Amino acid sequence: MKRFCALTLALLLVTGTALAEDSGEINPEPFAEADNKSSFGAPDITSPSAILIERETGEVLFEKNADDPREPASVTKVMTMLLTVEAIESGRLSLDDIVTASEHAAGMGGTNIYLFAGERMSVRDMLKAVATNSANDCASALAEHLAGSESGFADKMNARAAELGMTNTHFSNASGLLDDTNHVTTARDIAVMSRELIRHDLIKQFTTIWTDSVRNGGFELANTNKLIRYYEGATGLKTGYTSRAGYCVSATAERGGVGFVAVVMGDKTSAERFESARLLLNYAFAGFTTVAAEPDEALRPIPVELGRQEYIQPVVSGRTRLLVRLEDAKNIERRAELTPRLKAPVNEGDVVGRLTLSANGKTLGEFPLVASQGSARLTWVHILGKILAFYFT
Repeated sequence: MKRFCALTLALLLVTGTALAEDSGEINPEPFAEADNKSSFGAPDITSPSAILIERETGEVLFEKNADDPREPASVTKVMTMLLTVEAIESGRLSLDDIVTASEHAAGMGGTNIYLFAGERMSVRDMLKAVATNSANDCASALAEHLAGSESGFADKMNARAAELGMTNTHFSNASGLLDDTNHVTTARDIAVMSRELIRHDLIKQFTTIWTDSVRNGGFELANTNKLIRYYEGATGLKTGYTSRAGYCVSATAERGGVGFVAVVMGDKTSAERFESARLLLNYAFAGFTTVAAEPDEALRPIPVELGRQEYIQPVVSGRTRLLVRLEDAKNIERRAELTPRLKAPVNEGDVVGRLTLSANGKTLGEFPLVASQGSARLTWVHILGKILAFYFT
């Protein structure tokens, strides 16, 4: 009887492919999202250039001349703060480190806290002054501390911008104070770096400050971003103004775990800048939310024919949230389709199904389901080992 079972097992292992039912493979293309983010009903804003995105997914809800190159003024400091925060979180810099102001940093004009050459101040206080008061002298001092010179820091800014896919951006300095036709970006690129910065909870400790001080209370700070005080859920992020750039702001806000980034550039007045950002954020919170891109129930493991790993666990690939309209969020249906059987070899990340999210009869988005681990094909040595193990046990 054991010999019979062993022979049967061997036949099944060798000829499993021929005996198996159709694998039911699912065509993974396209994994797309339905167009449920129309700008219908979006506000008519004064800003010549603007964009509105959801923080986690990066989905665009509204845009207006978002790729027009413009001088960003002090919104530049979003990148300065990003590089500073990344240095802190990587351990290369500490909030308690002391920065010594150079002649160059102390000589910066515009908005500043009037550093004097040789003055020593903590990274914490300098970052706070940049985030709230938009201090140009502190931005330059941090840049020199991190890169040796402001021009060297600008190189790091441009390298980071390239990594983030900011294809229409070039930085020449850390503050954005000086009018410079080579110091340009776009509303879309600002949204990209703003989204990256606001991922770091550390920065919110500074960008949400309304009033504070440095020098042991000797110098008062007031946030240039008035939305921090007046807009519910505001978390930042940075204002900017020069006579050539006009009034700009990258405004971020969060409510109930959902966040948005509104960027406006080139407004004629400060009031118009904040009103445009407010209208865009209102539009976002009034009409959109995010839902989890995950199945309602745990996905079953999939058997692998002739695989060293007999089963693999499918998982959702890519981002874990989907931007949807509020009215659709109440009626979300999730449908997971899986290949019933796989044939070795299977590689980690191979598409093995799809997850579809729908509501009210329309598809909102599709996400690939992939193998969480690989499974190599059994060799004759492995097959023989299985037969012998089965026979003798």
